[in-house]
Amino acid sequence: MDLLILLVSFVVILAGAELFTNGIEWFGRKLGLAEGAVGSVLAAVGTALPETMIPIVAILFSGEAHSDEIGVGAILGAPFMLATLAMFVTGAAVIYQARHRSTGDVLQVDTRVLSADMRTFVIAYGIAIAAAAFLPSEPTWPKLVVAAVLLVVYGWYVKGHFEADPSIDIEDLAPLRFHRFDAGRTAGVDATHGPRLRIVNIQVLVALGLIVIGAVAFVDAVGQVATSLGVSQVLLALVVAPIATELPEKFNSIIWIRQGKDTLAMGNITGAMVFQSAIPVSVALVFAPESWVAGPGSYLAFASAGIAFLASAAIFLPMYRAGRLRGRGLLLGGAFYVTYLVIVIVGLARG
Repeated sequence: MDLLILLVSFVVILAGAELFTNGIEWFGRKLGLAEGAVGSVLAAVGTALPETMIPIVAILFSGEAHSDEIGVGAILGAPFMLATLAMFVTGAAVIYQARHRSTGDVLQVDTRVLSADMRTFVIAYGIAIAAAAFLPSEPTWPKLVVAAVLLVVYGWYVKGHFEADPSIDIEDLAPLRFHRFDAGRTAGVDATHGPRLRIVNIQVLVALGLIVIGAVAFVDAVGQVATSLGVSQVLLALVVAPIATELPEKFNSIIWIRQGKDTLAMGNITGAMVFQSAIPVSVALVFAPESWVAGPGSYLAFASAGIAFLASAAIFLPMYRAGRLRGRGLLLGGAFYVTYLVIVIVGLARG
């Protein structure tokens, strides 16, 4: 039964992701936003909701023992999974599509957008990890200050993207999937205005609902399967659950790669990394400050942050130097993922 739920929820997430990528592009077009704002902010935040809910529910609403530790593990697992496995999957999609692309495996991305994303990620996540490494458990008020700083950093990041010049042309958009519900414009794509904003909003909300419902069902089924197999809670929080909850970002990026919209595909991942390094971390710093500490018992979890930094550097420093990003370079994320998986398995075996 759990395997059937896994399959059905997987299909639901995929359907939601397809609706979401189409709808969020139209939403950005209607608001006159740049690709960076659409991919790195709107799409990233929307598809980050499923994995964000896990730690927030664990920290704020779960009364079970070790719920704060599980929440912190999930928070740390998200940036790690995005910097490793999500990059690998996107790189594999680029290489698979290379024969159909005029640039081969070179992504046609706005390197300024990705550089801004990764720069903000390093700053925000660096501040968050430094708080865990150097701030004491008591008093907790310094961690509240760090949480406020992270919120300011993310707000400034969003402001920068929303102030960029619009870059989405109506000619580049596929017809809105819900255009048949737009009684005023049955043709689907009006040459001048496109579908009405209310229909675009409905499609985006329906897509987000499918993504969240599918992700929650998927994670619950994964948890049931993992429990029946005797998988530890640490491994579940750090590796298994993030794989499930990062599915929307992976699907979105693959869809956009197939459409040749590389900035949206990569921005969906790098923007989610920025969001995960600031917003969920702030929740942990405010509501579970005693658990946001790198020390005995949590070294394994916080090691994922180090892997995320290393993977990001290996992938994006060559882009910064050469001015281009290649699909084969994204495959390095897979090597870092496997490395950390080995570290986790060895650590659990010794523990």
